Parts: sequence; structure tokens; C-alpha cells
Amino acid sequence: MSKKTAVMEWIDDQLRADPRLAREVDEILGEMRLEQDLVALREKRKLTQSQVAKLLGASQPYVAKLESGRVRNLGVGTLVKYAHALGA
Repeated sequence: MSKKTAVMEWIDDQLRADPRLAREVDEILGEMRLEQDLVALREKRKLTQSQVAKLLGASQPYVAKLESGRVRNLGVGTLVKYAHALGA
């Protein structure tokens, strides 16, 4: 494992000192992992965003927004529909 930089140590200190900040960071990181998982699932199935859009009955720009985290108020139903369309 690599040694933590001074900046990484500072960030860790900030997160330990502020539980609210730590929760917010955890939430953001969780969302980023989810978005990365959606892209990985699509790529594993060797599908394009356009192909997924057709499966969802949506547009390719919508799928791009979904995968990049730019969809506001993303519901569980949408995530289930995406995963189901890809056979997950």
C-alpha cells in the first residue's frame, strides 16, 4: 500500500473531525460507485448507450446523463429498470 500524502492525511483529519462532512462524502462516493457499476454492466454486455436507451424506451442522452450522475431525483425504479434491461 502506498504512503498517504499530506493532502490525503489532511482530508482524513477533516472527515474525522466533521461527521456530517464524512456522511456527505460517503454519499457522493456511493453515487459515483453506482454510476460506475451501471457503465461496467453495460460494457460487460457489450452494449452502447443507444442500445440501452432503446431497451429502456429512453434517449441516448438520457442514458449518458444517468451514467454520469446528472439525472436529478433518480429513483430506485429507474435503476431496477436499467439493471433488468441489461439482464442483471
